[in-house]
Amino acid sequence: MSPRLAARLGSGLFWAAVALILAYMTIPALVVLMTSLSPSELLEFPPSGLSLKWYARAVSYPDFQAAFANGLIVTAFASTCALAVGSAFAYLIDRYVFPGRAALEAVLSSPLIVPHFTTGFGFLLLGAGLGIGRSYLLVILAHVMLVLPFVIRSVYVSLRNLDPHLERAAANLGASPWRVLSRVTLPLLLPGMAGGWLVAAILSLTEFTASLYVTAERTQTLPVAMYTYIREYTDPTIAAIAALLILGTTALIFVANRYLGLRRILSIDAH
Repeated sequence: MSPRLAARLGSGLFWAAVALILAYMTIPALVVLMTSLSPSELLEFPPSGLSLKWYARAVSYPDFQAAFANGLIVTAFASTCALAVGSAFAYLIDRYVFPGRAALEAVLSSPLIVPHFTTGFGFLLLGAGLGIGRSYLLVILAHVMLVLPFVIRSVYVSLRNLDPHLERAAANLGASPWRVLSRVTLPLLLPGMAGGWLVAAILSLTEFTASLYVTAERTQTLPVAMYTYIREYTDPTIAAIAALLILGTTALIFVANRYLGLRRILSIDAH
């Protein structure tokens, strides 16, 4: 076999494997979407017909409405706080060399490897120790910790892709460090910061495992409300609201990639 033919065969096998993996990952979502259209009172696949009544129940169910509102509150505060803190840490790590820098990076990345139920249980104990209970503050703090690495990654990659000559030119023209930061650096980082905020918001809105520990009935988010619902009912309402989350998240990702360039921000494409 010639080297060229072997290379083409290897490339074909690689892309075939990628296609199979993507199909395997997509099949559960397709099952959920099809099940949500079933007219039956029970979960069934394939559906015996088509109906949108479960979508109407999903958006009109009071517990889901309250949980979605709670989720929006938590998401807005958590992703915004994570953006502010994560951007500062990303700038510190990228621009300065100091003792303990590697240790700081490891600590900031630890939520990626620590199981979410461990984080949730830890914050539950923290809330009990501080006397704040399972309040909005505790839920927001837990979500900030979980989404912080993704914001740091997004802003850090944007900093690495930033042309340093632009900042030097502004400084040489007499701009103060604060003016360089506010008029040159931050505007150039806005796409990366917006992308990091969006990823953090999506992750916060759909976070379940840690939220199960730190939320109460008054502060429960949508995934927790879905868990409570499925313990009591077996109709396709839960499939309908899951389908809405899948479609909404997918649409947000496509829009963000179109206008913010997520592939470049997350360094998927070579710079």
